[in-house]
Amino acid sequence: MTTTPSRWALLLATALLVACATPRPTGAPPGAVSVSWSDPAQFAEARENHGDTPAAREAWLSALARHLAEKAAAVLPEDEKLEVRITDVQRAGGFEPWRGPQASNLRVVRDVYPPRIDLEFQRVAADGRVLQTGSRQLRDVTFLMRPTRYSGDPLRFEKVLLDDWVAREFGALR
Repeated sequence: MTTTPSRWALLLATALLVACATPRPTGAPPGAVSVSWSDPAQFAEARENHGDTPAAREAWLSALARHLAEKAAAVLPEDEKLEVRITDVQRAGGFEPWRGPQASNLRVVRDVYPPRIDLEFQRVAADGRVLQTGSRQLRDVTFLMRPTRYSGDPLRFEKVLLDDWVAREFGALR
């Protein structure tokens, strides 16, 4: 039995998928970073986006929390923990009701609607000592002028905002 080029391509693609799906060791173990949030119904995003259901808010907040936990765990030393509480979110883009009823649920992404995330955090050593604590107001007014790492992701601007914060705040720990 001979192997055709298309079969080799299929085998190679399968091997690549398996390699990409294999978890890579990161700095901190899973669970070393916990992300919570206050009532999302009180967030600026909920006040602006009346069409968002509680389930939809929970879904995008969970996605942001997972993303933040993964990025922070990759740079955090193994013996430390990080606790983050998201206190407010305004996603990139806004709603322009003057465009008419057919566009009432359409998010328009323009530079006048930058992403904003407010959070509080605490970095804790293995012995329980608090190493760092603070609150940050993350903003990026140049978000449309920068290349995005998450093309096609509806949370791409917010994820870049979180990536930048993790790099600034914790990137030099290693």
